[in-house]
Amino acid sequence: MQSFILRHKTQLTIISGALIAAGLVARFAFHSQPAYAAAFIAASIIGVLPILIQAVQALRVRVMSIDVLVSIAVFGAFLIGSWDESAIVTFLFLVGGQIERYTLNQTRSAINALTDMAPQSAAVRRADGTFETVPVDDVHVGDIVKVTTGDRIPVDGTVMSGTGLVNESAITGEPIPIGKAAGSSASAGTLLDDGMLTIRADTVGEDTTFGKIIELVENAQDSKSKEERFIDRFAAYYTPAVLIIAVIVGLVTHRVDLAITMLVLGCPGALVIGVPVSNMAGIGNGARHGVLIKGSEVTHRLSSADTFVFDKTGTITVGVPQVTDVRRYDEDGTPVANDTGNGAGGAHIGSFEETKDVAVRDSSVPDVSALDAGSGPAHDDVVRYLVGVESQSQHPLAKAIVRYFGDIPVPQVDEVSVVTGGGISAVHDNHRILVGSPRFLEADGIALTSSMRENASELEMQGDSLVAVAVDGSVRLILGIRDRLRPGVAEDITRLRRLGAKTIVLLSGDNQRAVDLMTAKLGFDRAIGGLLPDEKAAVISGLRDGGHRVVFVGDGINDSPSIALADVGIAMGNGADVAIDTSDVVLADSDFSRLPHAYGLVKRTVRNMRENIAIAVGTVALLLSGLVLTTWLTMAVGMFVHEASVLAVILNGMRLLRYRTDRNHGTRHWNIRKLDTYQGQPRSVIDTVTA
Repeated sequence: MQSFILRHKTQLTIISGALIAAGLVARFAFHSQPAYAAAFIAASIIGVLPILIQAVQALRVRVMSIDVLVSIAVFGAFLIGSWDESAIVTFLFLVGGQIERYTLNQTRSAINALTDMAPQSAAVRRADGTFETVPVDDVHVGDIVKVTTGDRIPVDGTVMSGTGLVNESAITGEPIPIGKAAGSSASAGTLLDDGMLTIRADTVGEDTTFGKIIELVENAQDSKSKEERFIDRFAAYYTPAVLIIAVIVGLVTHRVDLAITMLVLGCPGALVIGVPVSNMAGIGNGARHGVLIKGSEVTHRLSSADTFVFDKTGTITVGVPQVTDVRRYDEDGTPVANDTGNGAGGAHIGSFEETKDVAVRDSSVPDVSALDAGSGPAHDDVVRYLVGVESQSQHPLAKAIVRYFGDIPVPQVDEVSVVTGGGISAVHDNHRILVGSPRFLEADGIALTSSMRENASELEMQGDSLVAVAVDGSVRLILGIRDRLRPGVAEDITRLRRLGAKTIVLLSGDNQRAVDLMTAKLGFDRAIGGLLPDEKAAVISGLRDGGHRVVFVGDGINDSPSIALADVGIAMGNGADVAIDTSDVVLADSDFSRLPHAYGLVKRTVRNMRENIAIAVGTVALLLSGLVLTTWLTMAVGMFVHEASVLAVILNGMRLLRYRTDRNHGTRHWNIRKLDTYQGQPRSVIDTVTA
């Protein structure tokens, strides 16, 4: 019977709420006191059943939990005939419990999601040279496995033969696939986007990088489940004190009614309602502003955090490669200068530093026709050739190029040939077109001038990936492509510091040069590149061991161990499902500007909770002292003060619904976020309007 009641807590909560509503209708619409009392008595009995069972279970292990507090309040209210009080207290308590259970269930699903992504089988080479598909647990160190397009790599190992593009975002978080060939390393759990590889297994099973990710998440979640809720810790001291005082009063005065009255007044609804009201108002405010907070325990931990650690790709950056620089050359290799160029350094449109915060231009498509190209194809034709070739590719860099040049006429190119890990060759109007890295073009016998090499080196120093375009043996374009910072990141980090963050750190799987260039002006205390997931988790552990209360913000599968290991894990809402499930807080639409709002909101929420506890305890102290020391404090007066305290904590909690922050911290302005475009790409723009 007990297990049946506990399994159906949700249904009991709904029934209790329906009975309360029915009782209110009976009293105020039909003026039927008997029906009102019957509905509230039934609601009290139904609502108290699961609470009473949990209270008994807690007492069996010598724990004075909040369930004991509520059970005593309900029985006391029954003895003095206060059915409405008991019904409402039990209903609100059950609703709060449902919210907590839902968020915990969501968190536990992270392990299942990770397990589902792990490779389940592998094609292993046998002695006769054939490949046999076997369970991944049957793969041993030294085995040779074959991986084809669309497969996940089942082992950590070394590529023995073949070429391919491998999406390593599950491990490094970086969105651009990496070319693999003989001698390259490969990691379990990564996805072969294109090509075919044979790999020698160096590490298998739980010892692989992906296996360690799963293990880290499991261990971190286990450690978090041992933490107790704040209100239970408070009740562990408060509840016994009230019980002892009530018993002593009853024994000394020989007045059972006085003891019961003291017990009821000593267990007010304000104490039970105050914290859940603040918590639900805070969570409601967060939800309206795109911040999903998974319970009151998270609120307390985030409010006390002093250290924020960020992943780079997809967190402080957009997570989608974008063209940041275009260098153009005539048929003879001479750099073509225009109004946006840099002279001999090669003409370019919108370098990274110039475009990331520049005002929106009149046209969303770059001007590709303004330059004269001599006897060869005009530059607008070269761009059309490029878009025609790249529109047939699914590579992230190709998609970035197509997005960048926007809606222009695209020719149908012929004889398209994809060289895995290198580039693409094609023919159009008797022109031979090559698109790929500068090294790919050089391998085809196309020479780069000293100016082109300088341009390529400059772009690589900025952390760009390079795409070069050659027509009929002449290099005509070199494009720099890179992930881009989210708008307003520097300002949001400043807001975090104003709200109380003392240490801000960046961790990335990208190379240190790219990390340093990206974060030079963002104000991080430390920025560390070249890290694998277990190394990121080690940094988090080191900070926690050093006394820091750590928040980790990330978006990828590779971030899930750090998200789970930190005191508070925050996931970007458009990130991997595993990261979202493992996290304590989710930022909807991956809007980084929501983070300062979340941090300020939880601080205000915790302060509001403490205010409500002070109101509740202060009311109890006033009523109990008045009951003992005066003769005028009757039950009616006590109940009036008691109900006033309940109303006070509710109204105080509701103040949280109006809380907000903006990027002009400390000023009376409203920031209006709108979408604009720049070079064909969505761009978030902040307009500030005085309130």
